[in-house]
Amino acid sequence: MRLMRAAFALSCFCALAAGVAFAQVEAEEPIGVPQSGAGLRDRDFGVVTRQFGLDRQVEMYQWRASGDGYTQVWNAAPIDSRGFAPDRANPPKLPIESRRWWATEATLDGHPIDASVLQTLGQWRVFRPNFSRLPANLAASFQPEGDGLGSAENPLEPRVGDLRIHWRELQLPPLEGKVELRDGRWRLSSSAAQAALSAANASNAVELPANQDRALLPWLLGGATVVVIAGLIWRRVRRRREA
Repeated sequence: MRLMRAAFALSCFCALAAGVAFAQVEAEEPIGVPQSGAGLRDRDFGVVTRQFGLDRQVEMYQWRASGDGYTQVWNAAPIDSRGFAPDRANPPKLPIESRRWWATEATLDGHPIDASVLQTLGQWRVFRPNFSRLPANLAASFQPEGDGLGSAENPLEPRVGDLRIHWRELQLPPLEGKVELRDGRWRLSSSAAQAALSAANASNAVELPANQDRALLPWLLGGATVVVIAGLIWRRVRRRREA
């Protein structure tokens, strides 16, 4: 398995190196503060953020089979209650869906920030919106509950079918050393991309039988070599055209 992981890491590194070769890299480090552009709005509830993403999370109180009986839980997806006891039926769907919005006009030092930067480096933070713009029809059904809204008449004793909604906004950490300017856009640096790949690999690692490691190694190394060679050839052709 160690051999397999080493080969995987090498292939990722080679692919990233080739990706850098495919694009024109401008030697420039970010010096300013990222700007999110136009604010993001959840028009259904009048919730607004000036950050780089907005996430609406909806949960419904439902029945769930538990052992020989049932229990009531908050769940973000509808729980299929077909086959449950007649008095343990859940609504077939959530009347309000979870949604997510991304900033499409984010910039740094006057250059656009690629969406992959937001999706990879952004950090979701729960925040309490200002509900002064809550539409009248929803204000009749929801009331403030914690950092969000809830439809239960008594939040301490919710009933099946009640909803609770929270919002999160996406914040960006300092980007120095994590992004680089390529083709006029701020994109993930090779080191940041490698770190993201390593984190994803660690969380989604699949153990393979030992006898498969050696069988896959030539394919991984060969594929990585092809990618690197293609990148070098492309860069040489580009230089000749520019000359």
